[in-house]
Amino acid sequence: MDNARIYIVEDSAIIRENLIEALHENAPVEVVGTADDEKSAVAWLRDRSHSSDLVIVDIFLKSGSGLGVLKAMGEMPDAPLRIVLSNHATPEIRVKCRQLGATKVFDKSNELDEMLGWLNRFAQIDRGAAASSF
Repeated sequence: MDNARIYIVEDSAIIRENLIEALHENAPVEVVGTADDEKSAVAWLRDRSHSSDLVIVDIFLKSGSGLGVLKAMGEMPDAPLRIVLSNHATPEIRVKCRQLGATKVFDKSNELDEMLGWLNRFAQIDRGAAASSF
């Protein structure tokens, strides 16, 4: 089975690089691209020459927000699955993200291992058949 293709929207270069390293060490994934702001993330996601199985979105970005990315993805046909990884995973933010189409919301400070476990399971499923129910 091919590696899961992941696109990361995260404004902190240090967090982004650490996340990529952790993903490669813990799950059969390929990071196909990154963005640090809403505008470039949405442009990449709308470009039909790009594709991913999953998008990991932070809420606070260099400009714009992860909520804007989630909203734009909700308007895209065949948008990939999306999860949120944020330091601001309050109950209100979790509800808002789910309303905007996020499958899961993880807190960077204490749910990273849970997210990596989830990603590992996600990467091993038949994404074509099971992504809508995952």
